[in-house]
Amino acid sequence: DVPAWLKSLRLHKYAALFSQMTYEEMMALTECQLEAQNVTKGARHKIVISIQKLKERQNLLKSLEGDILEGGNLRVPLQELHQMILTPIKAYSSQNSSTEEHSREVDSHHPSSLLGSDSQGSDCKDSAAAGMQQHHLPGCEGESGGAPLPEGDLPGQFTRVMGK
Repeated sequence: DVPAWLKSLRLHKYAALFSQMTYEEMMALTECQLEAQNVTKGARHKIVISIQKLKERQNLLKSLEGDILEGGNLRVPLQELHQMILTPIKAYSSQNSSTEEHSREVDSHHPSSLLGSDSQGSDCKDSAAAGMQQHHLPGCEGESGGAPLPEGDLPGQFTRVMGK
């Protein structure tokens, strides 16, 4: 949700500019491109810094997962996850057919979206532990990091950290 993200940055007046871009174009924006679109100097700087933070989310999630596994305080990781969920997150789609087959298999057992669905029904009422045992999410078993997720699978990484 790019407009909500821009509003959280107090840059909502540029929502129309971003509405004409793809996710990839937004992530590749430079100060020069923004200047050509008559974006003010302060806003250009803030947008470029914010996009850089978006690019660092995968590494931040890996770090948060490590912190959680070490048994640290959950307050900071939860605050970071809360802030991250307010940022634009592109749905992950694999070009690898074996991964797509696995996704279809997982989706047939779990038709609702990973990043939120109002139709989850009674699943939302289960305790976290029962939910994890019941759903057998890949990569969430045990205390290890699990199987590595493909680069760019931000929704999968986010979900794995939440599972920990």
